[in-house]
Amino acid sequence: MRASRLLPGRVVTGAERAGSDRTSAGTRARAAGFDGASGWIGGALLAAVVLLALLGPALAPYDPRAVVAEPYLTPSARHWLGTNDIGQDILSELLVGTRVSLAIGLLAASAAVGIGTVVGVVAGTAGGWLDAFLMRVADVVLTLPFLPLVIVLAAFLGPSLATTATVLTLVIWARPARVVRSQALTTAARAYVEAAHALGGRRVHVLRRHVLPSVLPIALSQFVLAVSSAVLAEASLAFLGLGDPVQKSWGSILFYAQTRGAFLTGSWPWWVLPPGLMIAATVLAFALLGRSLEGALMPRVRDHAGRTGR
Repeated sequence: MRASRLLPGRVVTGAERAGSDRTSAGTRARAAGFDGASGWIGGALLAAVVLLALLGPALAPYDPRAVVAEPYLTPSARHWLGTNDIGQDILSELLVGTRVSLAIGLLAASAAVGIGTVVGVVAGTAGGWLDAFLMRVADVVLTLPFLPLVIVLAAFLGPSLATTATVLTLVIWARPARVVRSQALTTAARAYVEAAHALGGRRVHVLRRHVLPSVLPIALSQFVLAVSSAVLAEASLAFLGLGDPVQKSWGSILFYAQTRGAFLTGSWPWWVLPPGLMIAATVLAFALLGRSLEGALMPRVRDHAGRTGR
């Protein structure tokens, strides 16, 4: 077996350099291929969920708030998922609730990542006491238990869709702020950014031309991951009765199924499992897509995955 170590002073030929490049490229390709597979799976699941959210009200066979049949009907040709305790069609509730659950997740994640990006960029480029103060606030939010904090805030502010989105924004922004700050610090220390400052570039100009383009891809991956957390947290709040009682969502379906005897009457297979599976599929879709984006947009994560074989 030929030793791969090069002798001191030996000139590396073009063929050897090309072979080394092909080896490292193969490692990166294997890691990127795994990320690509997870990304395709997550993208397919997400496309199906988004399609249901857009077409759900039109596809719903009945008005989800109308009493259309007898209570506790089993699945049939007229009611594919049966009816609930007051005779409402569960399939119609599920289809209409998809839009509400996904909309809250997207709204809360957009606001949280927007706040986190601004805080991270300001902290990473300003430094000093402002950086320390902003990061201590983020540390406090990250240290507090997530679900109990959400429950306390939701109970204090009252049940509504606006309250749910606000509460989720207040507890999700800290992690994106931390990640964006680390990228902003790395970018601010690069030679071309220091050269821009030395040549008299204004802080706003440097932020807009150099720092923001480098942190936006990271913010995108954080947004995808934040949506999965927001969808799961919204379902948890609605299941506990802290969501909007008027709006149909996956969590509210589970809440009424639990409080009105779905497990006692044996109707849980078509009343509890469908919204639970929709929540799981949506969270999995965003998690897989977010992981794929992190691998593609953060070379250190991708290269580490290639070296460790994970």
